[in-house]
Amino acid sequence: MAMRPLTVAAGALLGLSTLFLSATPAASAAGVAAALPAAKAAAKPGPGRAPVVVAHRGASAYAPENTLAAVDAAHDLGFAWVENDVQRTRDGELVVLHDESLARTTDVEEVFPDRAPWRVADFTAAEVARLDAGSWFGEEFAGERIPTLEQYLRRVEANGQRLLLELKKPTLYPGVESQTLKELANEGWLDRQHVARRLVIQSFEAGTVRTVHELAPEVTTGFLGTPAAADLPGYAAFTDQINPNHSTVTADYVSEVQALEGAHGRPLEVFTWTVDDAATARRVAEAGVDGIISNAPDVVRDAVGR
Repeated sequence: MAMRPLTVAAGALLGLSTLFLSATPAASAAGVAAALPAAKAAAKPGPGRAPVVVAHRGASAYAPENTLAAVDAAHDLGFAWVENDVQRTRDGELVVLHDESLARTTDVEEVFPDRAPWRVADFTAAEVARLDAGSWFGEEFAGERIPTLEQYLRRVEANGQRLLLELKKPTLYPGVESQTLKELANEGWLDRQHVARRLVIQSFEAGTVRTVHELAPEVTTGFLGTPAAADLPGYAAFTDQINPNHSTVTADYVSEVQALEGAHGRPLEVFTWTVDDAATARRVAEAGVDGIISNAPDVVRDAVGR
């Protein structure tokens, strides 16, 4: 696929202007925010509607997590939403990987035996690109690579999918928020259509979520965790989703979250993780969650009827 020029299309200028022109964020956000309620309404479960199902790290029960094969597996199963994790190499390349270390999901210990503890941040992008990120999962995935964020975005785009993007360990990578937003803009993911319907950025770090919201206020954001009910109004100022572990989900908590308006003036949503069995899927769906993140999204879909 041909490389996109660094000067992005007109639609993406909205995102770039937010990043680099301090005088324009409010105006750019207002135009997109006006379109958001209608765009999001179709995804809102509401009475009698099932939660959105998100393929966690791609369909990672069926292909090695966070690889292009996992994205394609989710697509083949019919899932529009995929989740991924972003980290940064020593020479500044954004790559898609969950762990701080390369050891669990690649052959890095064989290729670079003297480089323990094999942290992503200690390897160049070229070194990371040499690693086999598929054989650990199954022989049929031998040679699968760790994708760069650019490669990942292009595959998700080619598949017509939507992206729940997590900034992983952001305190290890100063400035990763602005760097990620710039990459998204360069790949056309900050235009009106993407930010209104196809992109959410989340993190376990509240400061990171707040930074993303300040840099690109048109982008939908999510906080990973279960803040105390009394603290929810503070989070609502800079996020659109509260995304807790399924073990903490109750109907009362979901109701308290959804009773508040988030950063874009619509009810806060709840996307829970990581649900891989039918019984848990039904329980959280009955509690009223808006989305369920799963390694086995087909199991969840069969359980909740979406």
